[in-house]
Amino acid sequence: MATITELKCAVRETLESRGVLGQLKARIRAEVFSALDDQREPRPPLSHENLLINELIREYLEFNKYRYTASVLTAESGQPEIPLDRQFLANELKVTEDTSSKSVPLLYGLMSHFVNSNDKGGKVFLRGGSLPAAAPASNTVPGPDA
Repeated sequence: MATITELKCAVRETLESRGVLGQLKARIRAEVFSALDDQREPRPPLSHENLLINELIREYLEFNKYRYTASVLTAESGQPEIPLDRQFLANELKVTEDTSSKSVPLLYGLMSHFVNSNDKGGKVFLRGGSLPAAAPASNTVPGPDA
């Protein structure tokens, strides 16, 4: 007869080999987060910029099958449950896609564009965006005149 320790090891190995142990851990973390989330503290309104950023992240998470992480992002950020239309997202980001880029998240295409850029000499100058009103001003990036 197997001991409790042997039984635990066998169950763990089975769950790991089936690829569900990580999913179970992520689901438990998501449920704990949900139980601890203080609904009495209102979240700041979701800005247009944050809506787009969250959607890029959600698309990446779901593509990589990080579904529970995506569900926590959606719940915590106030992102709509239904994902934004990909073409709408591409239009908002002023991105044109080819056939091959449509099979991967937009975030991969954006990364590829910047990492594989043929511009040898310069870097892209990033400006502080329109941050939500509650965010401290120190989070903005100084301009070239600063």
